[in-house]
Amino acid sequence: MKEILREIGMIARALDSISNIEFKEHDLTKGQYLYLVRIAENPGIIQEKLAEMIKVDRTTAARAIKKLEMNGFIEKKEDKENKKIKKLFVTEKGENVYPFIKRENDYSNIVALEGLSQIEVETIFNLLQKVRKNVEKDWEFVKKGNKRNY
Repeated sequence: MKEILREIGMIARALDSISNIEFKEHDLTKGQYLYLVRIAENPGIIQEKLAEMIKVDRTTAARAIKKLEMNGFIEKKEDKENKKIKKLFVTEKGENVYPFIKRENDYSNIVALEGLSQIEVETIFNLLQKVRKNVEKDWEFVKKGNKRNY
């Protein structure tokens, strides 16, 4: 069997490492850019949905969100109907750095897909979506305290 997940992991770690180095000048560290982008793209998202979107546990998300808030990239606002619900929004500082992150992402996509035809790009995208959906089932199962049987 081909070690597909190893390849995916190596790609993800290499790109994450590059991003962490390049975004350091903007005071973004350890994957915080992922949270900032998702909040910018989904204004008013709640922490739980954000954690689910990024596929991290709530504690990890809470830590990253707190750092982004302390560094002035995002802010929490109370929901008008339910004061317990805190919605997340990017600040002006966050909005200013978002285009840089977006450009880096677009560039990384171009580099990663260099030499592939449009059909190959679409095929990889569709196959990776299937793989993600398969993994999400186990992620949801384990997240609820269950053990996989392997």
